[in-house]
Amino acid sequence: MLVPDPHEDTSADYEQFERALLTQDRDTRRVDTADVGDATAQHEVSELIDADVVTPVPEDQVLVHEPSGAAFDSSTQLVVFHRGWTACRDAGEEGE
Repeated sequence: MLVPDPHEDTSADYEQFERALLTQDRDTRRVDTADVGDATAQHEVSELIDADVVTPVPEDQVLVHEPSGAAFDSSTQLVVFHRGWTACRDAGEEGE
């Protein structure tokens, strides 16, 4: 039986390449929430209100995310939730 030459074996290279591609795919699907500051959150919430995605409830001091029914007392939490909700919904559509 022939002993394979370790210098000619490229299976480890292929596995490393595949792992790197999978990591890149995962990173591109990840939702970035680190950039959500107060000003960004207020701006995005205003856009979501204009698009009828969010309804403010002044007497309860909450913002209701209409598609999910979730209520938030923080605009930053709402924006982070909406980004994740949108990414999850979009990933579900791609999988179909």
